[in-house]
Amino acid sequence: MEKRKIWIVDTTLRDGEQTAGVVFANREKVRIAQYLDEMGVDQIEAGIPVMGGDEQEAIKQICKLGLKASIMGWNRPVIKDIEASLQCGVDAVAISISTSDIHIKHKLKTSREWVLEHMVRATEFAKKEGMYISVNAEDASRSDMNFLIEFAKAAKQAGADRLRYCDTVGILEPFTTYERIKTLREAVDLEIEMHTHNDFGMATANALAGVRAGANWVGVTVMGLGERAGNSPLEEVIMALKHLYDIDLNFKTEMFREVAEYVSRAAGRELHCSKAIVGSNMFAHESGIHADGAIKNPKTYEAFQPEEVGLERQIIIGKHSGSASLRMKFAEYGIELTKEQAEELLPKIRSAAVSLKRSLFDKELVYIYEDHFGKRD
Repeated sequence: MEKRKIWIVDTTLRDGEQTAGVVFANREKVRIAQYLDEMGVDQIEAGIPVMGGDEQEAIKQICKLGLKASIMGWNRPVIKDIEASLQCGVDAVAISISTSDIHIKHKLKTSREWVLEHMVRATEFAKKEGMYISVNAEDASRSDMNFLIEFAKAAKQAGADRLRYCDTVGILEPFTTYERIKTLREAVDLEIEMHTHNDFGMATANALAGVRAGANWVGVTVMGLGERAGNSPLEEVIMALKHLYDIDLNFKTEMFREVAEYVSRAAGRELHCSKAIVGSNMFAHESGIHADGAIKNPKTYEAFQPEEVGLERQIIIGKHSGSASLRMKFAEYGIELTKEQAEELLPKIRSAAVSLKRSLFDKELVYIYEDHFGKRD
């Protein structure tokens, strides 16, 4: 795939906070914005200014930080929403409205003409105020393509800088995504942002398919926070672009684990050990064959170095361990096990792991060694 500039808009502070049950304190919102900027995010969707109160206060504080990233406020296609964004000091606005017939009929209870008229009016107002504008086609993935093209053309004519293609209920898969975005790119000369949800576990795959088809913005959240099953995770998209598409956005990827831990605590959401890219199990090897390979050359069982995302390699000793990892583990304690000693200890270690139903702690391993070979001097 040809190398080209892809821009990242992070919406942890807007869509991420719309996760059921998640609320960030103002100081947390400010801290997350600083983290995102330091990592290399191009645009931060900081929240919904028209909510007023604490939300507006936090957005104002973020705008005053002097960050390199552009700061965006989210709006309905309503003039007072955009005025609230302007009062906060943002330099970009997202203007969001549904484009699918199911939403227009059942949610908005109106017509396609009404949608176009309100989007155009709001976009023209924001353009006069000198804003960078993303027009969001909510539920784009269930919208009629001809209407979506008409919507995108009207948005461009009114002054929009990009179209956010929202897979609002996460029903796309990568092959369909590619075809749809390619069609849209060929029909309208307007930048496209992929905003994908993870209801079928394909948010990252769909985001990448959109990029391959010509989209040059990707909407993400830290750890994939977001409504229902969440959004495309920032760390997955950045690392996939870098290692699978050879597009390096020069992010400080070594911050990924630290930032995920902070956001997970602020959100009250567990950072699962098996979370792709930043989970603690990413570089934990227990299986004898895998651990042996990783010890000899990490590339045998690792797609990239753990340090690249702020993690460390771990050799875990448990039911599936082999003698090579056991000898390496004991070397950490200053005990040089012979191959024969390792083979002697393995059945005892495996038996302990089965009865405890988990891998063993360092102390437990030393106790097994001492029980079998006697205490060290």
